[in-house]
Amino acid sequence: MSDVIQPKGWAKPRGYSNGVVATGRFLSIAGQVGWDPTSATPKFPETFGAQFDRALENVVTVLREAGGSPDHLTRMTVYVTDKHEYLDALVEIGAAWRKHVGKQFPAMALVQVVALLEDKAKVEIEADAVLPEERANGLCSRRGFRIYDAA
Repeated sequence: MSDVIQPKGWAKPRGYSNGVVATGRFLSIAGQVGWDPTSATPKFPETFGAQFDRALENVVTVLREAGGSPDHLTRMTVYVTDKHEYLDALVEIGAAWRKHVGKQFPAMALVQVVALLEDKAKVEIEADAVLPEERANGLCSRRGFRIYDAA
C-alpha cells in the first residue's frame, strides 16, 4: 500500500512522483543495465531506447521474482551516460515505461554519469519497492539474508 506525496501549490510532475509513502517489506533492486542477463556473453542493443527497455524489463523481473509488481515501486534512479541521448529517446522510453510499468510513477532521479561499469551500457536503473507482507515465493536463508528461490 502506497500513497503519492504531492505538495500543495507544486506543479504536478510528469513521469514521476515527488514522494511516495509505503508500508510493507522493503526491496532494493541493484542497478540493471540493458542486456540479457541470461546470456553467457551479454550483448547490448545499439540504441538508447532499446537499452532502456531492457534495463527496465530487468528491474521488473527482479521485482516480480520477489513477489512484487510495478505498483510496488517507490523509488528509481536512472543513470545515463548522455542526457541528450536520453532526451532524444523519450518516445521509446515512454513506450518501454508503459509496457513494463504502466501508469505507476515512483519518486525518481535522473543522473548523468561519466561512464558505467559496463563499457557499452548507456543506461543503468536501480529501484526500491515496498512489497505487501505476504510472500509469493518459497524462501530459504543464507548468512542472515532471505534468498528468493525461483523454484
